[in-house]
Amino acid sequence: MFAIRKFVVATSAAALSISAAAQTSGTRQPLQVTGYTIDAQLDPVAQRLTATAAVTFTAVQDLMSATFELNNGLRITKITGPDGKPLDSDRDARRSTVTVSLPVAIPTGTTSTFTFTYAGILKEADTSPVEGIKTAALATPISMLLYPGRWFPMVGLYTNRFTMNLHATVPSDEIAVSSGFTGKKSVAGNKTEFDFAWSKPGFPGTLIAGKFLPAGKVAGSNQISIYVTEPHKAAAADYAGVAAQQQEYFTNTFGQPESGKLQIVELPDDSVSASWGPEIAAIAGNRIGDKNSHRLLANTISRQWWGSEISPATLNDAWITNGMARYSELMNLEETGGKTALQNAIPDIEAGALAYDTAPLSTLARVDPFSPQFQSMTLEKGAMVFHMLRYQLGDDKFLAFLKGLLSQYTDKPVRSADLEVVAKAQGGEGVNLRPFFAQWIDGTGAPSFQDKFTIYRLGSNKGFRTIGSVSQDLDLFRMPIDLRIETDGKTETRKIDVTGTDSAYTIETFGRPRRIVIDPDNWVLKSTPDLAVRVAVLKGQQLVAQGDLIGALAEYQKALDSNKNSALANYRIAEIFFTQRNYQSSANSYRDSLRGDGEPRWTQVWSHIGLGKIFDLTGQRDRAVQEYRLAVQTNDNTQGAINEARALLQKPFERARSMD
Repeated sequence: MFAIRKFVVATSAAALSISAAAQTSGTRQPLQVTGYTIDAQLDPVAQRLTATAAVTFTAVQDLMSATFELNNGLRITKITGPDGKPLDSDRDARRSTVTVSLPVAIPTGTTSTFTFTYAGILKEADTSPVEGIKTAALATPISMLLYPGRWFPMVGLYTNRFTMNLHATVPSDEIAVSSGFTGKKSVAGNKTEFDFAWSKPGFPGTLIAGKFLPAGKVAGSNQISIYVTEPHKAAAADYAGVAAQQQEYFTNTFGQPESGKLQIVELPDDSVSASWGPEIAAIAGNRIGDKNSHRLLANTISRQWWGSEISPATLNDAWITNGMARYSELMNLEETGGKTALQNAIPDIEAGALAYDTAPLSTLARVDPFSPQFQSMTLEKGAMVFHMLRYQLGDDKFLAFLKGLLSQYTDKPVRSADLEVVAKAQGGEGVNLRPFFAQWIDGTGAPSFQDKFTIYRLGSNKGFRTIGSVSQDLDLFRMPIDLRIETDGKTETRKIDVTGTDSAYTIETFGRPRRIVIDPDNWVLKSTPDLAVRVAVLKGQQLVAQGDLIGALAEYQKALDSNKNSALANYRIAEIFFTQRNYQSSANSYRDSLRGDGEPRWTQVWSHIGLGKIFDLTGQRDRAVQEYRLAVQTNDNTQGAINEARALLQKPFERARSMD
C-alpha cells in the first residue's frame, strides 16, 4: 500500500497470520474430517478451478446439518451423500461457509462421506477467507491453492488433522507441487496429471503449480528440491543450500521430521510471503535469494515439526506451535550467528510480546484470530515463553523437552496442559514449573525490575558484601533471575529467586561492586523504558501497514514521549512524512534520527539515504551525493543499504508512481 521500508523481525507477518490465526474455533468442532479424495483441474489462463471433493468425516455430536468452510470464489453445483442422493445447502459468504442440510440426523460417532462438485474463478484477495490476503489464485506463471485458502470444503483450520489423496490436472508446461507426490503422466489436450497421497493425519492440501524450471537439487542431498521460475534461477541453488542447513539443524535438534523430503516452492510476489504444508516450504519469489529472508525460511521449514508433526488442539493452544516456530527461527539464528545474534534479536520479540498483552495466552480463542493482538501474542509471547522455559530448564533438558513433546504427540493435537506435563517430567523433581505457567500462560503483564543495594567492606581484606533487594510490580511473580555484578576486578553472575514484589539478596565479592545488572542476558520478559519505545514503534508500523498514517504518527509520538532521542521513532516519522511528500518535515525527522541514540544502528545509514532522496527530489544533486557518500562510509549494509547508496550515486532518485 505504501512504499515505506520496513525493518522488523525478519519473518512474514502475512504467512504467520495464516498459520496462527486462521483457526476457526477455540471450542470442539461438531464434526471431525478424517480424509479427502480430490480431483482438481486448474486452468490458469481462465483463472478457473474445477474440482470434486469426497469428504469423509465423523460426527462428534448428533448432526442435523454440517457446516464446512469454502472459498467464496467457488460455486457448488452438486452435493451428494453416501447414498449418492443430492443434498441441499446454504451459502454464507460473510463467514465463507457452506451448511449442508441433512434429511435424517447423523448420530454421534457415525462416519459419513459427502461429495462436493464445484468450480469458480480464483484470482483476487476479495474471495479469500483471510481478509485482504490472497491465499488461492490461479494465474500464469504460478497458480497457488494454499490450504488456508479453503479451496476445498474444510473444518477446523490447522486444528482438524486429515489425510488426502489429490489428483491434479495442469497445463503440460507446468509442474504441480503438493504433499506426498506419487506420480505424473501426460494426457490429451496438452495436460499433465499429478497424483499425491498423504496418509498421515495432518495438513496437506496446499497445491502450487507453475512454469517452474526442473527441480533444483542440493549437492549431496536428494531430499531437498527447489522449484522456481526463470527470473529466480540464479538465486535458487544458494537458497536451497540455506534450506538444507536449516533442515539439518532442525533434524539434529528436534529429531526426524515426518518426511525427510522438503520442497522449496516459489509463490507469486503479490501473495503471502510464506506458507507451508507437509514437505512444503513456499516462499514469495521476491524473497528467494534475499539474505534477509533466511529467518523467514527457517520459520517456514520449522513448521514441518511445529504445525505439521504436532498441532494446536484449539485457538487457546495456538501459541505452542506459533511460538515454537518463531523460537526455532531464533535457535537457528543462534546456530549460525552465535549467542550475540540471538540476544540482539530478543528485544524485537519482547516488544511484540508486550504490544497487546491484555489477555492470557490460554484465553486467546476470545480474540479475533486475524487481529494484531493474536499475532503478537501467539508468535512473540509464545516464543518468549519457550525462551524463558529454556532458561529455567537449561539447554539439555529444554532440548529433551522439545523432543519429548514431539514424540508423544506426533500426528496429534496438543494442549497447553500437555506441554506443562512434558516440561515437568523433563525438569525433574526439584523443578517447580507451576508458577511459571501460571504467570506466562494464564496471566498477563511482565515485571518491571528495580534494584536497591548497599555495599559493606569486609574486614581482613576479605572483599565486599552487597545487601540488596529486587523489587517488581507483579505480586504473584516467581522466577529465578540472574544478577551480573560488575566489580573492580572480575565480573560475576549470581542467580537469585525473585518471589513477589520484593526479594532480598546478599552477595559477597572480592572486588568492590560498581554496577549490578538484572537479567543481563535477557532471558526474562520484562517491561523497560526501551521496550516501551519499541512497543509504540511496532504498533505504529502495524498501523502504517493498514494505511492509518495518522494513527501511526500518534504511536511514534508515544515512543518519543518515552525517549525523545529515539533514532528509530524519528526515522519512522520521517518515513511517513516522506510518503506524504512533506519533504521538509521528513528531512527534519531524518536529521533528528541521526542526532538520536543510534538505536538500532541501521537508522544512521538509512537516514542518510532518506535525506539524499529528498535532495534529489528537490533538485539538489550535490547535497544528495554527499548524503549517499556518508551512507557508504557507515559501512552498514543492513537490508542492502550500501548497495542502494552506491546505485543512487550513479543515478539520481526518482519517485515511482507506486509511491504516490
